[in-house]
Amino acid sequence: MIYVTLLANDFNRLHPKLQERYRLPLGQPFHAQGTMQVIHSGPRFLRPMYHLFTKTDFLFPEYGKEIPFTIKNTAKMNNEKEAEVYWERTFFFDQTTRKFNATMTVDLERQIVKDYLGDPALFYSDLKMDVTNDGSLMIRSADQRAVIGQTEFALPRKLTGRVVVTEGYDDVLDVYTIHVSIYNDLIGRMMMYAGQFTPCTQ
Repeated sequence: MIYVTLLANDFNRLHPKLQERYRLPLGQPFHAQGTMQVIHSGPRFLRPMYHLFTKTDFLFPEYGKEIPFTIKNTAKMNNEKEAEVYWERTFFFDQTTRKFNATMTVDLERQIVKDYLGDPALFYSDLKMDVTNDGSLMIRSADQRAVIGQTEFALPRKLTGRVVVTEGYDDVLDVYTIHVSIYNDLIGRMMMYAGQFTPCTQ
């Protein structure tokens, strides 16, 4: 529901399959499974930090090709009586399983998605959502903050990860497609993954 509300009339410009995916009625989770053709984890020196992040189901140091994964999106009402969507992404590497979780709500006044990354959250990011000419969903990050307990600290622009997500639908293969890139101006690429998935029952 939160994405329908935020995108308003633009929601109808999404590919019909993406409209199905992002309506997300309360209490009716979206489940999917697929394969990441590639996962890059960024420079080697970031991997110790990413190992720490795995404790809160955030970023991870593993990388590879043809990695199975699942997605679960659940819409519910939070304690502030706001509609929120809980994202659970699980990646099945040969030697371990990693998660990348997030919680999203909407700020209609600012026309952004509020994205808390990790469980519990370590980072916060404003997200701007747009619909492309081919009906794909484009998501870009804006202001970001570090989260320590109940306290949040604005991150200088040079320390932020510029996130670009493109989710589409391939009518020929009959699959959803996903491409995620996290880039920092000083470090370069911090993470990237690209793959495809199909709905499933759980």
